[in-house]
Amino acid sequence: MKEYLDRIKNAEELCWINPCRVPAAEGLSQIDFSADDVADAEARLERFAPLIMHYFPETRGDGGIIESPLTELEDMKAVLNEEGARLTGRLFLKRDSDLKVSGSVKARGGVYEVLKHTEDLAIENGILTGIGDDYLKLASEEARKVFSRHKVQVGSTGNLGMSIGIMSAALGYEAIVHMSMDAKQWKKDLLRARGAIVVEYEGDYGAAVEQGRAESDADPMSYFVDDENSAALFLGYAVAAGRMKRQFKAQGIEIDQNHPLFVYLPCGVGGAPGGVTFGLKLLFGDNVHCFFVEPVNCPCMLVGLETGEMNNICVQDIGLSGRTEADGLAVGRPSGLICQMMNLLMAGEFTVDDSRLNEYLRKLYKSENLYIEPSACAAFIGPATISIDEDAKRYLRQNELEDKMADAVHVAWATGGSMVPQYVRNELLRG
Repeated sequence: MKEYLDRIKNAEELCWINPCRVPAAEGLSQIDFSADDVADAEARLERFAPLIMHYFPETRGDGGIIESPLTELEDMKAVLNEEGARLTGRLFLKRDSDLKVSGSVKARGGVYEVLKHTEDLAIENGILTGIGDDYLKLASEEARKVFSRHKVQVGSTGNLGMSIGIMSAALGYEAIVHMSMDAKQWKKDLLRARGAIVVEYEGDYGAAVEQGRAESDADPMSYFVDDENSAALFLGYAVAAGRMKRQFKAQGIEIDQNHPLFVYLPCGVGGAPGGVTFGLKLLFGDNVHCFFVEPVNCPCMLVGLETGEMNNICVQDIGLSGRTEADGLAVGRPSGLICQMMNLLMAGEFTVDDSRLNEYLRKLYKSENLYIEPSACAAFIGPATISIDEDAKRYLRQNELEDKMADAVHVAWATGGSMVPQYVRNELLRG
């Protein structure tokens, strides 16, 4: 433990293998959520599809379902290998960067939680007679008058605030987003343009969440989206797994013992990668290997798991700054809810230095003509080092994966990017 903690304190890039991971079936049996909960979440999103199309016409081509492409990256794989990655198998990008409504992975969990709250409120107020009713009623003048009396609040470094603020304001709520110092200015500007109220803080993510929660708790007409403890967010993220499985099937890709799946998930507080990991483990069991990725100066999930302190410790407690260019990952303390589950399920973690983020961004754009934001680019440290890092190689050896890597599938999860303004893109691409 001391060896890894010293390396973490020194802000070193590393691969950490989770010593507490158990077989998938055993881990899932100890978790309070089930496949039925994920199916319920997916059914709810389908019920809301007509309303989503009404407010967000860009989703009509997908029937009101907010989903992202799964794109193979043959040229980016070649670029990584030219730099010494020695990556075999196939490399894909799960482009949650292109999710409609808010352009990030948070358009899954964040949008889902707002919709679930709206369904509950609508049934409670007699706007809907039940789940079989016409959900376009929620766009009526009567419904919007009810929603306008209510607030939806959230604390965020950026992307969760975007999804909550955009969807809540569209439905007619008073949307209030409490944003930390790490949040990018363009995200604040966009939220205000969409009708949300943005409250800015000089403190970090934790300060924004704490104040937002306190203000919401003091108002009986306010609903707080709690990124650290929300079951609804978690299940909204988990829906992604079944959809990606269908995308694999459409591309003729099998995931099994001889064709393992490696998924690299950028991590902030942990909700999005945790939900995705849970969903994937339900479907693929021990044939999927999920690695979280965090900045070297802000690896809150890694610190919580490696020390065993879970959410009782923050990165500043071990001398790290918590500052990173990866704004979506700038979280000093992890979710306790997610820590407990991922302690059982996740394969491990990679940490990445900020200097790599814009390098990966430019290489992806040049090789594949795809743009994702710096936070999302963190995912590429996984495929870049899975075959060369000594700890990662030990993981492959211990899990009898070495001779299966030629048939492996690697997925870098692109967590955001499509809503980045062109002037910001130009700056980042220039370096």
